[in-house]
Amino acid sequence: MPKPDPRVLARTAGNYLKEHPEEIVRALRSALGLRASIPMDALRYLAREFVPDTKKAPKDIVIEAAPPGVRVAATVDAMGTPLRASLVLHIEEINISLDEIRVGVRIEGLTLTVLGESSSPLAGLLKSGALDLSKPGNLVAFMPKRPPMLVEAKDDRLTLDLMKVPKIAENPKVRRYLPIVLPVASVRAIRTKDDHLDVHLKASLGGIPQAIAAARQPV
Repeated sequence: MPKPDPRVLARTAGNYLKEHPEEIVRALRSALGLRASIPMDALRYLAREFVPDTKKAPKDIVIEAAPPGVRVAATVDAMGTPLRASLVLHIEEINISLDEIRVGVRIEGLTLTVLGESSSPLAGLLKSGALDLSKPGNLVAFMPKRPPMLVEAKDDRLTLDLMKVPKIAENPKVRRYLPIVLPVASVRAIRTKDDHLDVHLKASLGGIPQAIAAARQPV
């Protein structure tokens, strides 16, 4: 995956704000309410520019607000079967600590449409209706190779722990800044509204001394 160039991102963000000055007012209003309001256009840009152009990577990605969730659609290759996948993702649990970054998501309205005339076993199962797509967590639970960050899958719910991804858990910036930030701020909820992704924060002034002490620790 190509690495984002901060200068390109900054230039793109500046051009976007020139065309949409109302976003500045929204950002200030959101900050007063302890929220970070991210335009869905930003997520679409990242998906368009930084998803690798490889055979196995998702293509024709669509990202839309479906309050309070996010509707995502993409063309994917699953076990040699070309599919058009669509779902609504709801983030229902967020727990961030020094040991885990736990995210609970619920998947709603999953559809998998076989593209072309594939005769693979998966295509046969989908066309026959043998797979219960209303409970995708149960399908994921039977995957022979589950990703390490997937800690639970049941019915329509998946629970992920991002700290089980080595690149995150061993990242020196994550290890350095989490002890500083967590005593004073954390994420309470993530929801969509008006074609924006709103990250709701919670703050605790009582944690300032602990944050200062963590910041003073040698790197």
